[in-house]
Amino acid sequence: MYDRLIKVAVLLFVPIFLFAQEYRYSKIEKIPDFSFAPYVFTGLDIMEQLDMAPLQGKKIAVLCNQTSVNRNGIHLLDILASNGIKVKTLFAPEFGLFGSGNKRLKLFTKEKNIDPTTGAKIIDLFGKHIYPPEESLIGIDLILVDIQDTGVRYSTFITTITKIMETASKNNIPVLILDRPNPLRGDVIDGPVVRPAYQSFEGYHLVPIRHGYTIGEFILMVNEMGWAKDLARVDLTVIPMANWKRDYWFNETGLPWVQPTPDISDLETLLAFSGMALLKGTNLNTGHGTDKPYLRIGAPWLSGHHLMEKLNALSLSGVRFSVIKYKPLHRQGMKFIPLYLNEICNGIEIEITDRNEFDPLAISTAIIITTKYLYPREFQWASDNYIDRLFGSNILRTFTAQGKPADYLPPLWFHDILRFSEFRQRFYLY
Repeated sequence: MYDRLIKVAVLLFVPIFLFAQEYRYSKIEKIPDFSFAPYVFTGLDIMEQLDMAPLQGKKIAVLCNQTSVNRNGIHLLDILASNGIKVKTLFAPEFGLFGSGNKRLKLFTKEKNIDPTTGAKIIDLFGKHIYPPEESLIGIDLILVDIQDTGVRYSTFITTITKIMETASKNNIPVLILDRPNPLRGDVIDGPVVRPAYQSFEGYHLVPIRHGYTIGEFILMVNEMGWAKDLARVDLTVIPMANWKRDYWFNETGLPWVQPTPDISDLETLLAFSGMALLKGTNLNTGHGTDKPYLRIGAPWLSGHHLMEKLNALSLSGVRFSVIKYKPLHRQGMKFIPLYLNEICNGIEIEITDRNEFDPLAISTAIIITTKYLYPREFQWASDNYIDRLFGSNILRTFTAQGKPADYLPPLWFHDILRFSEFRQRFYLY
């Protein structure tokens, strides 16, 4: 199978020794040696060990969310407040400053755009604004970013950080990134690179779907390469982690898991999301409205038995399919209505039997192509060719229309992976 060949090829590009290097526009903070410790320190943990020195005496703006906690589960905003750091503005990414059900939401006053811990004004950067308003940066000495990325290109956190950088560049405001792990490992990348004509908020940069970077490495690349709009660059500092290894899954770091988005409750769901989110570009329900988003696929017009039979014939690794019936319901905290609300959906449930063999993109594209083959009249693409923005080009849609076998598709992005794998090494911090 090509999916296994791809992963082996990527691993061959991982250098055995990584050497420190200087960057033209960015600085990597030197940190103490924590190799004696048996666990990973995030950038936030490191900054605490540095007695918050990079922030002392500064008025700051902060981009964070519910994931911005230290290894003991204490939130960044509480740490800043206890150290007397003045936070003037809080930027909220997609899904808000805190996930639904987070206990901090109960502390909010009737005026919900003010954080009760810091007194800072909260500005949503995934609604009315996508760029920080100019007035929100008046008197700001530094923008601090601490957020757990998913490691998947569909997520919009990296795009929001880039928009902040574009505004910070115009206003000559430095940016400080606290690094965090790539939860899906840093030594495996997969999927096609976005073609420039298909860039969007969910694919702002020309990277594969599963990019293998930590958030600090990704933003370092953006800044050094001038990938922000109009080649905007900032005075960027990254506080790296300690003791993180590229072959770590998130549960091997010893860090507390906090849901990065409302529909990703655990690491298994995140792994499935990296492929199954492509199905949001179709008229298939992706398990939303149930307790297993991205692990259930169905529709009222589908036969789970027929689909499972065809998928099993492909001998896909690391996965087991079972037939299921379910009814998508509107669940608490959902900000959108799931497809086929209150209708009985027939379909399949996905069980990951070996996460190191499981190839989410090979499986998701196989589901799409097979469903189109079985149900050419019922299967439809979502409006405005949304699938092209998710995939990064129109290749998947074109390939599906041509009726070619599903296992012919992964080799089409194989060269993207090899080229990107070699290119990205210059921005490795670990």
